[in-house]
Amino acid sequence: MFVGHLAVALGATRLRPRLPLAALAAAAFGLDLLWPVFLLLGLETVRIDPGNTAFTPLDFVSYPWSHSLVMSVVWGGLAGLVAVRRMGARAGVIIAAAVVSHWVLDVVTHRPDLPVWPDGPKVGLGLWNSVPATFIVEGALFAVGIALYVRRAPARNLVGRWAFVGLLVLVTFIWASGPFSPPPPNVTAIGFVGLLFGLMTVPWLVWIERHRAG
Repeated sequence: MFVGHLAVALGATRLRPRLPLAALAAAAFGLDLLWPVFLLLGLETVRIDPGNTAFTPLDFVSYPWSHSLVMSVVWGGLAGLVAVRRMGARAGVIIAAAVVSHWVLDVVTHRPDLPVWPDGPKVGLGLWNSVPATFIVEGALFAVGIALYVRRAPARNLVGRWAFVGLLVLVTFIWASGPFSPPPPNVTAIGFVGLLFGLMTVPWLVWIERHRAG
């Protein structure tokens, strides 16, 4: 998933205590923020394979340290401990759950390439084999997340409104254009683009939240 992970972060802002949207998004996207690092370090492997699924040309050959269920629980636990120290126990549970939610949502979209534990059995329901179904399922989840966030945190000014709209337009374009775009030129480019997305999105969300009620 892509916008589905952002939907989790947006929707989770309605939980108590109220957690920063940037922290929730970093947690929900957490495995995908780790993956480019491991990819560039050579610890995990992806292959560019147009037609691997209808929605993405990537063959996720091996990503046990970022995208196995067991490691997602480990990363979630570590993130949760950080949140406990800064925001309390309930916040820690929410952040940890947001991290693990990434693996759960990815199971829905990926073909059976997500390991349960490093070198363990792989699972995946294969929603990405259908572009229309992916748009419907993930798009509906995204719409719900947006609606929940807008009701919880209305814009206080034009910056809050249009910075949020700009982010939605960008992530929607990246997501919706994926099946119709040419494949990436190489694996290194995939890694650097993944890192750039994380470095850009988290401060953008901080900026947005400063101009919205909550």
